[in-house]
Amino acid sequence: MKTILYSRYGGLEELRLDEVATPDPARGQVRVRVKAASVNPMDGKIRRGEMKALSGFRFPRGLGHDFAGVVDAVGPGVQGFKPGDEVFGGVSIPKAGAFAEYALAEEKNLGLKPASVSFEQAAAMTIVGVTAWTGLVTKAKLKRGQSVFISGCLGGVGRSAAQIARACGAHVVGSCSASRREEAARLDVSEAVDYRAFDAVAYRGRFDVVFDTAGALSLRQCGAMLKASGVSLHIVPTFAKMVGCLMSSRHRLVFGNPTPQCVAAVADLAERGELAPDIGRVVALSDAIPAIAELERTGSPKGKLVIVPA
Repeated sequence: MKTILYSRYGGLEELRLDEVATPDPARGQVRVRVKAASVNPMDGKIRRGEMKALSGFRFPRGLGHDFAGVVDAVGPGVQGFKPGDEVFGGVSIPKAGAFAEYALAEEKNLGLKPASVSFEQAAAMTIVGVTAWTGLVTKAKLKRGQSVFISGCLGGVGRSAAQIARACGAHVVGSCSASRREEAARLDVSEAVDYRAFDAVAYRGRFDVVFDTAGALSLRQCGAMLKASGVSLHIVPTFAKMVGCLMSSRHRLVFGNPTPQCVAAVADLAERGELAPDIGRVVALSDAIPAIAELERTGSPKGKLVIVPA
């Protein structure tokens, strides 16, 4: 099978499209014929060696985590899936390898793809949707009528968070570039603030949840914006934020672990039309490395970059 690999941590020049043997699923694993996979900022951080504590030191390594496809084979002990099932989910950080013709994933990290959702959409919504759901629903216990501020409300996780918050019946305010305020309004973000002119003091004590998806706010700023019982959520784990989240229950780190419950919740929202990713570009696996390079250099496309093997 064809797959994107690298043999040491480093820059984009380490990536190569290679031909390897198609792996067999071990106990608890599912082999999926990949129909689509999506690129996340995390992929570049892992390749550069910024997450070695999680990714490990075994090479060569595959690249990519989000994917959707058709079950090709199941390992011993797998009960929930069978060949032919259309699924979506994620590959674990230590293993990776979604940018390939076939991917191995743990059964617990997969869900059935809704028939009304395309493979490209399913692949693009996995990690961002699961991360947003984990933060807002699992950690913050968001309730109808509460208020949420989302920094970076048009990013991958931010867009998902805005949609999930609205589906929960919350009032949403967010930050983005001034030129994209109309786009934020289409997500039912009631007030879109220019992130360049943002002043946390103007929102003192206003929100039940502050979700810093852009990594742009300090814990002090988040704390100032929160109501007395509010909580702030963070997906960019700087040292200061890791320490702050350990010391205070008002601030919490969020990681996108695709558990069966989270994947099922994301699938349900997508099937109801309440969660939809923004896909910026779709490329073939053979063109993926130049597209990934362009994304890292220029930030283009603005929506999700999706890779299709066929």
